[in-house]
Amino acid sequence: MSQGHTIAPIRRALVSVSDKTGVAEFAKQLVEDHGVEILSTGGTARALREAGVAVTDVSAHTGAPEIMAGRVKTLHPKIHGGILGRRGTDDAVMAEHDIAPIDLVVVNLYPFEQTIAKPGTDHATAVETIDIGGPAMLRAAAKNHADVTLVVDGADYETVLADLGAHGGTQTATRRRLAAKGFAHTAHYDSAIASYLRTEAPAGETSDDLPERYAPGFAKRADLRYGENPHQRAAVYAGNTSSGVSLVDARVVQGKALSYNNLADADAALACVRAFDQSPACVIVKHANPCGVAVAPDLTAAYKRAFATDPVSSFGGILAFNRHLEADTAEAIVDNQFAEVILAPSIAEDALAVFARKKNLRVLAIGEWQTASDAELTVKPIAGGLLVQDADTQLLDRSQLQVASENEPDGTQFQDLMFAWRVAKFVKSNAIVYARNGATVGIGAGQMSRVDSARIAQTKAQDAGLDVAGSVMASDAFFPFRDGIDTAAAAGVAAVIQPGGSIRDEEVIAAANEAGIAMLFTGMRHFRH
Repeated sequence: MSQGHTIAPIRRALVSVSDKTGVAEFAKQLVEDHGVEILSTGGTARALREAGVAVTDVSAHTGAPEIMAGRVKTLHPKIHGGILGRRGTDDAVMAEHDIAPIDLVVVNLYPFEQTIAKPGTDHATAVETIDIGGPAMLRAAAKNHADVTLVVDGADYETVLADLGAHGGTQTATRRRLAAKGFAHTAHYDSAIASYLRTEAPAGETSDDLPERYAPGFAKRADLRYGENPHQRAAVYAGNTSSGVSLVDARVVQGKALSYNNLADADAALACVRAFDQSPACVIVKHANPCGVAVAPDLTAAYKRAFATDPVSSFGGILAFNRHLEADTAEAIVDNQFAEVILAPSIAEDALAVFARKKNLRVLAIGEWQTASDAELTVKPIAGGLLVQDADTQLLDRSQLQVASENEPDGTQFQDLMFAWRVAKFVKSNAIVYARNGATVGIGAGQMSRVDSARIAQTKAQDAGLDVAGSVMASDAFFPFRDGIDTAAAAGVAAVIQPGGSIRDEEVIAAANEAGIAMLFTGMRHFRH
């Protein structure tokens, strides 16, 4: 078996790329500076010839024409034998079958992900952009990296040229790194295809089961300065599934590079603000929890009401909006507080001029988003694996609600209960939300007992100078004891929404009735750990 060489020469290269950025310049240097013979196919061959690069067509090299409209062109022993042949081991076999060694494979794949991302792409078009020959050559070159150099990314052209210039071939470490990159490339590609086929199957043909093998593909977009803490390494990766919105692809229109914590908090803010589509809304997040949420006739009013919930926690927060952001809202923010990140679907030019006064403020234009899809999955790493679940995208309608108390909520209370319920869905468990007139009054998050969250929400409201009396309360899960309702009653809460289902529901209902509180059961829980 070939052990390979410390330095592997490059005499012949196969170049077939979908992304042709920089490939002509790379190939020209291979030919003119290093005497490399270039084999190529289709559009790549034409592009190289137009750039004045001498090219041999793969069909001329193999003696077999491209067939089936180009579907079969590189799947030939003279190609795969030339790539897979072990130097020093398979030389006699290669000579017997007139197989010339191929020392460099430059391949990137049909743009499957870009194709399916285009609105209106039909199934047949998507399937036709699944590359077959490319991954086969790529994997062959990566497997035989003892002797063969693989390039799947134009960013590595200079690395190969530098090795050739300095050593007359590529170094072992270079080939091994590029081989690993190649296998990661095909893994990501196959994952994107598997995800598409699983989620885009016609109605009635999809399975209710989660996939037997869950293999999402992620490509690194950038290294981050550090993770949650300065001693932790971190990077941001883009996935191959779409939820109709992407922080990774958001347009950063101003400010410093986003940190790990910025991105995590921005994700929490974006998830929450996406739940509101009927009215202009503002969500302020701190440490992955909403600390203020409001809807209003305009964004400026929504911002002011959200900020009023918890001015202390809002300092240094992430602000998310669900409408085009104008200059008056930008002025209200800049004149009122320090913020880390502002995000909205789009931002007016005069608003950007206002934000420019705070040069370190990060400002993101997310683009118009879609409603979250029921097909989305969420993952949580655990020791030795992942927990995978459906995204919590379900929303309530009136028909699902049960009036558990003697009193029924009036129309205004009902609207506030629905608002508070939506907010509670994005607050870490145990979650309690007090709200009134489309704005949060106090939020209690992440406590080990539900009654503690209720007390914290009340304290937060008092600290902000807001009156809990007459507000409504939402709880993300049932009350195991009546003490949570008693706490709400003491604060003057008028109505409560919660899942119900506790073995002590009768006690909890009795507590509500004793206080004259209207209470709705949803039958649905929204834990968020």
